[in-house]
Amino acid sequence: MTVYTLNLRVFWPLVTCLCTALVCLYQAVRSRAGAPDSDSAPDSGSVPLLKGSALLLLGFLLLRYCASRSGSGECSQRPRAACSARCPEAPPSSAARRSLLENFYEQQLRLSPHVLGHSKAHVSRIVGELVRAAKAQGLQPGSLSPTLRGDFVQIGSAYEQHKVRSPDCFDILVPLRLPPRLELEPRCLGPEEPGLAPELRSAFTCALKAPQGAAWPRGYRPFSEGFCVELQGRRYLSSALVLRWFQGQVQRCLGAVLYRLQERCRISLAACPGRQLTLHILPRSDYVCCHISMAVRLIPAIPLGDSVYLVALHPGARKAQPAAARPLQALWGLNVSKQEQRLLSWLREQTPANSCHLKCLQILKGLRDLRGLGLEQPFGAQWSRVLSSYILKTALFSLLLRGPWQAWEEQFLAERLEDLVLYLRDCLQKRVLMHFFLGNASVPEAVPVPKLLKEAAPVNLLAAFDAPTLDLAAFQLLNTWNQAPKIIRMYSSPRYLRKSPTLYKHVTDTGQESQSN
Repeated sequence: MTVYTLNLRVFWPLVTCLCTALVCLYQAVRSRAGAPDSDSAPDSGSVPLLKGSALLLLGFLLLRYCASRSGSGECSQRPRAACSARCPEAPPSSAARRSLLENFYEQQLRLSPHVLGHSKAHVSRIVGELVRAAKAQGLQPGSLSPTLRGDFVQIGSAYEQHKVRSPDCFDILVPLRLPPRLELEPRCLGPEEPGLAPELRSAFTCALKAPQGAAWPRGYRPFSEGFCVELQGRRYLSSALVLRWFQGQVQRCLGAVLYRLQERCRISLAACPGRQLTLHILPRSDYVCCHISMAVRLIPAIPLGDSVYLVALHPGARKAQPAAARPLQALWGLNVSKQEQRLLSWLREQTPANSCHLKCLQILKGLRDLRGLGLEQPFGAQWSRVLSSYILKTALFSLLLRGPWQAWEEQFLAERLEDLVLYLRDCLQKRVLMHFFLGNASVPEAVPVPKLLKEAAPVNLLAAFDAPTLDLAAFQLLNTWNQAPKIIRMYSSPRYLRKSPTLYKHVTDTGQESQSN
């Protein structure tokens, strides 16, 4: 509901003019009614008119004076952030900035635990039935096609306690099981790969080793021809072919479970060639408390052990065709969401009970989204990629490990958020922000890291962006922090809030695992 405030500068002059007009009208009517006696008292009507006008004028000046005094007193007592519209040059104090950020978090970013819990339970129930039906359909004797393992892995910000605004987007990994006795040989390409585009330096290839030496048995040839590409005499598992098979498998199984789910919700499936499969869920009226349209992205994943998965590259990375002779469909992305969840759990144990590190991440994502509303294209699209949720989370991990833990108490929210902004600004200016798990020897020992990740080549998450883009992003990031009160007020009106929930949904970082907002 729109709230209107009274403008005293306009109100009191209008009241004065209206009262004066009424007095004049009254005197005119009275003079006409007493016209026969007008000769005896020719000036009797003018004196009350002048007195009334003078009294109204004095009252107006007195009220203006009182209003100006009370307004200045309130402005001096209120936090500076509330008065920055009159005094934009005065920076808000730490307490005022923290109060502003807290209000921004509570009013626009914070999710209701009740609604989030119901939404996650609803998604788990529907995806569970769909996956079990797909697994049962794939259990055919003698079949060498991939099958669903029968479980699913919940990933993304909704399951890491830092999702913002609305629980309407979810990411689900669906692990696949390859034919028996096939050995996987994953390898990270790394920056040394000749002619490789920066967007693909963290990509993996997955070679397949035949069960019996170098020659592929005749029984495995259908699988090799349907799901592999050949490169330099070796067969590599194709992410494009596996994704296409997975989409068809889920589409066939949805019809088998749709009749059991139609009483609880309406379900539709969006399957575009080369894109991840998206399940759209709209609960029916008996779920009134959580009547939210949800988009669930189903991502086929190849398990490598130790909760590490290969996933198909997202569309942004597919546009960067490498100059090398390596087919793009033979490349995979790496998903280490389970390791990140373990790291977040360990950090939760180390930091104080009232730690603000996740709130800092949520507020920074909210400021990023608001600032993106006012940026012109094409930089507006680059802004959301440079400051993707995965890059912001990686910067938070690196900053947290610098310690001390007690510095992340709730009372230091504004200071820690400023530290995060400055650290990220420095990374953008230096053009370096390394992947937290690939080739990183600084991961805490309490968080187990698989050998595959330890031995991988370090990967710079910012290598995909040119220097002018990173410099402009660093400038806009610092400007966003300095102008946070103004940006929050400017883009918090209803006409902007109607746009913001659909912005930056399922934004993924280049060459890395999918992460929803």
